Amino acid sequence: MKMLGAVVLVLMFNGFQCDDVVTPDDVHPTWVGRLIEEYSAAPVGNPPQSIWRYEYKGNTVYFVPAQCCDFFSDLYNINGDIIAHPDGGIAGGGDGRCPDFFEKRSHEVLVWQDTRTQ
Repeated sequence: MKMLGAVVLVLMFNGFQCDDVVTPDDVHPTWVGRLIEEYSAAPVGNPPQSIWRYEYKGNTVYFVPAQCCDFFSDLYNINGDIIAHPDGGIAGGGDGRCPDFFEKRSHEVLVWQDTRTQ
């Protein structure tokens, strides 16, 4: 009888997958969800639109790469305010407000990427 109880417990706990647990990587501010909805409703870009999360100078930031050559990329703070354009623009160097972003960023997490095809 004890063996049957142990088997039932093992089967019960095997039903819980790690995917069922919300981890910090799955939790983002609501404005990120709205940005994803906006990008999902827009035509497919080339390259596909994406949102990345990083740690930068002790803060969580969200980076959205530019869709084309002369456009700025966007770097958002945790509140959804654009704090810089790390790259892009006519010269390609961004707006100069965070020239060390690509060297100093860490803890890269892909938050979302458009998986639609053209």
